[in-house]
Amino acid sequence: MQVTTVACKLEVSKKVAQEIDATLEAFAAACTWINANTPPKLTNRTAMQQLVYNQVREQFGLSSNLAIQAVRRVCANRKTAKDRGKEVKGFAPTSAGYDARIFSFCEKNWTVSLKLLHNRQKFKLLIGNFQRGKLKG
Repeated sequence: MQVTTVACKLEVSKKVAQEIDATLEAFAAACTWINANTPPKLTNRTAMQQLVYNQVREQFGLSSNLAIQAVRRVCANRKTAKDRGKEVKGFAPTSAGYDARIFSFCEKNWTVSLKLLHNRQKFKLLIGNFQRGKLKG
């Protein structure tokens, strides 16, 4: 299976932008906390999830899937750091992992739906013909 990444801008109000920022900050804080509160050599997602899942949900207010994505992010970063002979430096609030349960795309009206910290929001895509061609079908 080939993965294609397509960068798309979203139409976002200032209020919703604050919700997105709060979600990204909570996600990064959860990743930082997970990294600091699990055995440093642990990279197994299932084992790590068993250790911290409930605490992450409670402490950071993440949905179930965002909490699981935070665990996955920490494990992936640890594996990459290990391969490079380095340590995980930290997590910035610049992105969060999404899967099919917390992200959806609707080609009919060119919108996406994302689970944020406190709710789910729909966003209109502000894209051109290049992105439409890549996303079509």
